[in-house]
Amino acid sequence: MKSFLQGFTYHAKGLSLAFRRPRLLFWGILRLAVVLLLTVAASALVLVYHQEILNAVWTRPESRWILWLWVLLSWLLSLFLMGVAAVLSYLVAQIVFAVLVMDYMSRITEKIVTGHVEEPSGGLLKVLLYLIGQEIPRAVLPVAGSLILMVFGWLLPFGPLWVLLSSAAAVCFLAWDNTDLVPARRLLPFGERFGLFKKNLLFHLGFGLPFLVPAVNIFLLSFAPVGATLYALDRMGKAPGTGDGAA
Repeated sequence: MKSFLQGFTYHAKGLSLAFRRPRLLFWGILRLAVVLLLTVAASALVLVYHQEILNAVWTRPESRWILWLWVLLSWLLSLFLMGVAAVLSYLVAQIVFAVLVMDYMSRITEKIVTGHVEEPSGGLLKVLLYLIGQEIPRAVLPVAGSLILMVFGWLLPFGPLWVLLSSAAAVCFLAWDNTDLVPARRLLPFGERFGLFKKNLLFHLGFGLPFLVPAVNIFLLSFAPVGATLYALDRMGKAPGTGDGAA
């Protein structure tokens, strides 16, 4: 239970540090702006083609007795598609932009806390390409798969329970996507890093649960690399402080 509660406290630690450091604040806000821009654009497309999508599912009925049901379905479908658009926008932003920002925010945090950034041999380009490659098995496939399972979960026996489990899995992987930044930057093997994730599932569940709160989730995800890096450094015994080291 202590590990689970620590997941929440590291969000607070990360936000506290980010709001006291202009560079962290800038990159967090920039990441937030990019995700919001993609989300708004994707949602706008959903609304533009809303009628065509609805007609493909159910043509407008002639009977006024069931027209209300068609209207209700129309709004529910729009809300659902906008939710899917938000998730897909996050994943697209993650691959083409955010993973680099996440690593940079993590590097800034590590330098603030320890005074330096521990770099592996091979140079910065090698590390960045490695991190982008790791994003697919670490976050994109698990989160996209969980989304699909959530959708089909409503059609299967014990659907609500399945949706809860899928949601829990998705937020755990989203949390790991942040806590894995430091081990991945040190080029630890994927299997070893995944083993660390499995050993600390309760922490990742606690860190990831706030990601289920609409609107709050996009804000927290933007600054999550800071708190997650503090956690990773604490776990490695390399975090003497969280606010007054070298910038």
